[in-house]
Amino acid sequence: MIAVEQVSKSYNHLQVLKNINLQVQPAEIVSIVGASGAGKTTLLQLMGTLDKPDNGSILIAGTDTTKLSGKKLAAFRNKHIGFIFQFHQLLPEFTALENICMPAWIGGNTSKQVEAYAKQLLGYLNVENRSHHKPSELSGGEQQRIAVARALINKPAIVLADEPSGNLDSANAQELHKLFFTLRAELNQTFVLVTHNDDLANSADRKLTIRDGIILGT
Repeated sequence: MIAVEQVSKSYNHLQVLKNINLQVQPAEIVSIVGASGAGKTTLLQLMGTLDKPDNGSILIAGTDTTKLSGKKLAAFRNKHIGFIFQFHQLLPEFTALENICMPAWIGGNTSKQVEAYAKQLLGYLNVENRSHHKPSELSGGEQQRIAVARALINKPAIVLADEPSGNLDSANAQELHKLFFTLRAELNQTFVLVTHNDDLANSADRKLTIRDGIILGT
C-alpha cells in the first residue's frame, strides 16, 4: 500500500529524516512514536504528499507520488489519502454533513451518492443526529468522529492521523482508538498513526520509533 524508499528531508541544513525505508501493507495499522522533533510529523507530511522529500521515493497504491506535481498531485492526494488531525480542522461555517462531503466536492464529485455515503458514515460513527450541527455545536469527541468520516468520504487507500486523540479526554480517546480497529476490520482501511498515546501506539499491528531521523525497528 505504501512504500517509502531511501527518503531524506532537511530544513535549513538540519537533516530531519535520514534515508527512511518503510513498507505499510493493506489493512495494516502502523503507529509511529518518538520524541518531539524526531521527525514523526515530517514523515507523515511526506507520505501525505504535503511536502516533497529531498531524495528517495514514496509509492502509494503503486504510484510514485514524488513524480507528481501541481493539479495531478492534488487530485491524487484528494482521492487516495485521508487525513485526521489533532484539532479536527473542521470548517466552522459548514455543518457536519457538509464538512464530511467537502473532499468529494473539491474532487468534483457532487453526485447524490456523496451525500448518501456521508450520511451512511454519520450513522456508522453514531453521530447521525448531529449532521446539521456546525462544529461549535459539537463536543470534541463528536468533532473528531466527523473528521474521521471526512477522511473516509473518498474511500482512500490510506488514512494518515497526526495525534488523532491528543485533544480528547481519556474516554473519547479510547472510543476513537477502538473505532480505528473497527474501520480496519469492516472497511479494510489502512492507517498510519503518529501518536504520543501509549495505548494506541502499543495496540497497532506495528509500532515504529523514530529517533534522530532514523526508524528503529520494522
